[in-house]
Amino acid sequence: MLTDRLDIMEKRYDDITQLLTDPAVLTDVKKLTALSKEQRGLEKAVVLYREYKDLQNGLADLEEMKKSGDPEMAEMAEIEIANAKERMAAIEEEEKILLIPKDPNDDKNVIMEIRGAVGGDEANIFAGDLFRMYSKYAETKGWKLQILDSMPGAMGGYSSIQVKIIGDNVYGTLKYESGGHRVQRVPVTEANGRLQTSIATVLVMPEAEEVDFDLDEKDLRIDTFCSSGPGGQGVNTTYSAVRVTYIPTGEYVACQICRSQHENKQMAMEILRTRIYQRIKAEEDEKNGATRQSLIGHGERSEKIRTYNYPQNRVTDHRIGFSINRLDAIIDGKLDLVIPELINEDQKKKLEAESQQ
Repeated sequence: MLTDRLDIMEKRYDDITQLLTDPAVLTDVKKLTALSKEQRGLEKAVVLYREYKDLQNGLADLEEMKKSGDPEMAEMAEIEIANAKERMAAIEEEEKILLIPKDPNDDKNVIMEIRGAVGGDEANIFAGDLFRMYSKYAETKGWKLQILDSMPGAMGGYSSIQVKIIGDNVYGTLKYESGGHRVQRVPVTEANGRLQTSIATVLVMPEAEEVDFDLDEKDLRIDTFCSSGPGGQGVNTTYSAVRVTYIPTGEYVACQICRSQHENKQMAMEILRTRIYQRIKAEEDEKNGATRQSLIGHGERSEKIRTYNYPQNRVTDHRIGFSINRLDAIIDGKLDLVIPELINEDQKKKLEAESQQ
């Protein structure tokens, strides 16, 4: 039952509160951090449950008021009972959502890769538009964005750009953005004013930490080469760019955005570790029979998740059949017009799945 699960969570919450006063815990930074994080994860459900129990306990007194023989008191009690029951029903629905098993990666930072896919220069320009969209959205959420590597397009935008986004619940919010993003508009590169359809792809991966996946140095090949991008006098004269190859699979990441070879190596390792962790996680999900959706397409129109139609100022998310005529606002970073719709639909499907078990 719902209340049984909430009783267990409340007890654990109280146990953690007690543990956080223990001097042995207070001096153990790792344990203190883990317990504090666990308590924050329980807090909302526990606070709501305590409100629910208070309302429930108050119903008995209100029922007595109804029987007092005073018509005015009885009417007031009737209203209070109705309000209490309405609030309790709302709390029950909210608790059901909070008790949905949480993706352990939701609280992680992300590494996002945006690539121009189909449409040549226009696809690269659109990839740049998406990057600016996510940058502005990150700013509104108080997240920090760090460019890890980029390859500018000849006419603007990026043929590829990789960024790290740091903050609270970043993966839990942005994981729905993976896939093919299609744009329909008249490109600045189109002299005849014809409408063109292009695609950029987005991949959102939870940042892999060393505790998730440890890259063994013996499985890596490190190559250095001269940087070919911005960087001042050192470009093309110092071997600051780094390519890290994971020998077992041949996967590699090249990074040249920093002046320092050490910094480029660190970034390349971070991206490679995350990519491998993402692949391992997907393989495990498939093996365990978990529902697995492709996180990124191959740039083909059939794999689109969202369309940005400029002539009609419309954005359509094809996964949930959601359309809104606010493209100008969304491309300016107001993704809260779309992302909550995806989260709500995901929660709805999970609730339906749980009720069928």
